Amino acid sequence: MRIKHFVFGASAVVASLFFGGAYLSLDRIFDNVVRTNAARTSEATTRITFASMYQLMSQGWRRKQVDAFLQGIAESGKDSGLQVQIYRGQVVVDLYKEIDQPPLDADLKVVLASGQALRRDSEGQARHIYPLVAEERCLGCHTNASVGTVLGAVEVKQNYAGLLADARRDLMLGFGLLLPVVILLAGLAVWWVGRRIEGSLEGLQRDFDEVNAVGDLRRIALAKRDLGFDEFNRVFDALARLLEKLRSIAVDKDILTFEIGLLEKFVITSDVVRDWRDYVGRLLADINGVLPAHTLFSIFKIDDELFDLEVFWLGPVSDHTKSMMERHIRRELTSLPVFSDISACNVHHHVADPSGRMIELSESDVAVRVKSFFVDRPKIGGIVGIGVQSGTLDDETRYLVMESILSTLLNVVGSVKAIYKYTRDLEYYATRDPLTDLFNQRVFWELSSYEIGRAQRHGYSFGLLLIDLDNFKLINDNYGHPVGDSYLQRFSRQVQAALRDGDILARYGGDEFVALLPEADADAVAMIAERVRQAIESLELTTPEGVSLRSTASIGLAVFPDHAENAKDLLLFADNMMFRAKAAGKDRVAVPTSEDVLSVFRDITQKSVMVMEAIEARRVVPFFQPILDVESRRIVAYEVLSRIEHNGEIIRADEFVEIAEKIGVIHRLDMLVLEQALGTLAAQGHQGEIFINLSPRALVFNEFARDLRALINRSGIAPHNIVFEITERDTVKNLSLLERFLNDLKADGFKLAIDDFGSGFSSFHYLRRFPIDYLKIEGDFIANMLNNDKDRTFVTSIRSLAREMGITVVAEYVESAAVLDELVALEIQRAQGYYIGRPARDLLPVDWLPPAA
Repeated sequence: MRIKHFVFGASAVVASLFFGGAYLSLDRIFDNVVRTNAARTSEATTRITFASMYQLMSQGWRRKQVDAFLQGIAESGKDSGLQVQIYRGQVVVDLYKEIDQPPLDADLKVVLASGQALRRDSEGQARHIYPLVAEERCLGCHTNASVGTVLGAVEVKQNYAGLLADARRDLMLGFGLLLPVVILLAGLAVWWVGRRIEGSLEGLQRDFDEVNAVGDLRRIALAKRDLGFDEFNRVFDALARLLEKLRSIAVDKDILTFEIGLLEKFVITSDVVRDWRDYVGRLLADINGVLPAHTLFSIFKIDDELFDLEVFWLGPVSDHTKSMMERHIRRELTSLPVFSDISACNVHHHVADPSGRMIELSESDVAVRVKSFFVDRPKIGGIVGIGVQSGTLDDETRYLVMESILSTLLNVVGSVKAIYKYTRDLEYYATRDPLTDLFNQRVFWELSSYEIGRAQRHGYSFGLLLIDLDNFKLINDNYGHPVGDSYLQRFSRQVQAALRDGDILARYGGDEFVALLPEADADAVAMIAERVRQAIESLELTTPEGVSLRSTASIGLAVFPDHAENAKDLLLFADNMMFRAKAAGKDRVAVPTSEDVLSVFRDITQKSVMVMEAIEARRVVPFFQPILDVESRRIVAYEVLSRIEHNGEIIRADEFVEIAEKIGVIHRLDMLVLEQALGTLAAQGHQGEIFINLSPRALVFNEFARDLRALINRSGIAPHNIVFEITERDTVKNLSLLERFLNDLKADGFKLAIDDFGSGFSSFHYLRRFPIDYLKIEGDFIANMLNNDKDRTFVTSIRSLAREMGITVVAEYVESAAVLDELVALEIQRAQGYYIGRPARDLLPVDWLPPAA
């Protein structure tokens, strides 16, 4: 829109609004004035008529005089729109008969009945009805009336519609004469404004039309012009200043396209993390789509004086060029004060396109055309520098854009490398014991199941060794956990060396180890077991104080399929044989005889009978282990643990739960211990949360979920105080059923926890799939984090993950004040372990006190 058109249009709008508003206002004023005057006239006429009638009546008049008076009143106001009508009331009619008058309407009847005056205003007319009320002086003639009796009414109507129409017509005529004058003045104003500014603006437009690139901005010269208005002059001056700024900061469109196209590639996916070096190689190829570049390199700080240099080449490169590039990057690093002490640098070269053109660079190409970006402190992923070799950085703007790209690349490549490292670490911890680097319990179970399947398919036997250190607790108690950890590390290497190639050694937990011996009969298994025992016996560890430590182990063995046909029974058999070795004096291998086989199965049968009898006699009792709120140092929850009372002894759950699952009574055991636990906690006044271990094998029983809800409802404990724990190892086989069951529990208001989080990589899958409220970190990580940086890093990673997902973290195996202090430093919310409180029948005070030293 042009300015003159805008000014003219704005003037027209303003004039229309003005005239319209003025007309409406004046019309309303005239209307109100006319109506008010009509009302006043009506009221005055009414009073005059009433006064006149009274004067005539007081002198005495005849019927003809009355009729003549009424006729005169009716005719008097016809020309002025004023109508007067007198009505007789029933009292007068009864005495003097009726007169010729219009019929009474509702308003007249109301006035005659009430004796109150009435005023009605309608469109174009004002109506006033005034009652004629008898006074003392009226009673001489109206003998049938009394004071206050309504004798009649006077009606006055004033029509003013014509008067309003005349006023509006005169107003429109006045506005019609004024409008041409206003239009003429607006036209003159538009012409004057356009003449003042259009000439200058047309010259400025011609200059701007000639700008097609950033360089054209330098040719524009804005001469000083007076546009006739201060406001326009200020805008023109601001435009001149803006032009000067644009000359200094503008970037060509192709440069912006280059930067945007490259940034679109900075999307980190799982494929990128898995093959991060291929990703950087592809990134280099993408950069070459907008800017020729032979090389992209990144530098990572691995240790105080150790660096990794990753050099990515677009195509094949000669050894001479590689050496030059390495020397240049080393010079760049050593020239910076922060990296002046670099002593070792591992160099890795990668080629994005092996079939591409051979790259040959000169010293000048490397020295002049390499743009690099370094930081004083390592960024995420340990990255400290990044650079690119390109031949088109002569333009200053391209140089600045490349610096911005390198800064972004530094963070992107560092993030990819960090995620790659963390993912690899998580995968490692999911399968390995962090202290000994052996496989963990979860992997052992998977490998045992796999080995059973393989043995069944190929028709061979294999062995299983259960190795338990003798009196290892004494080493920890007398020389401390660091020495104990060192011994376990040496022990694992010693046993691994005694096994065959292909044998699998795993740490089952604590000082228990298991070994799978594929394709081995009973004799071979016994021979390998004895070799392992001798290797352990020969192990010697010297403490920092110079004390020489030795230990022994008791080994139980089992052979598939001779002793069992599934993994759990096989381990249970080996476990029984290990206890026989200990009972026989320790430091020996228990090789099962036929009598032993019968005895072991008899023991298993006896345990099954014990479990059944305990359930029937309700000798399954709950023990409670406290959970501490780390910040407030108050006991906020208890975990319910199952125990069996048998012949005056308390039997731990790990000695009978598997048997209960095997014989199909785990659901009855769970319900029994839960019923007693809820009753005990309610009786002892516990107001906090209750953690309950949920056996997924109980879910196959249709009545379990129903009975569980009914039991909790009867206890009177609110669902939000109940936390059901699931263990990753147990959920694998019942995942779909478990998911349905847990979602139903969550919908009912219960809370959920993952127990032993970190013991398996699948834990992360369950964390994503289930509505989890608590993570209970695998105790081995907590117990070792003071002495092992990897364990501490893993604990920190779990805490960060849980914090981002709004999940509370519970640390297990808290067995010392030092570990609890570390939890405070790591901002972990809950703690559980022997230092907080051992499992017991009775509850602790809410305000927790550390155990006496």
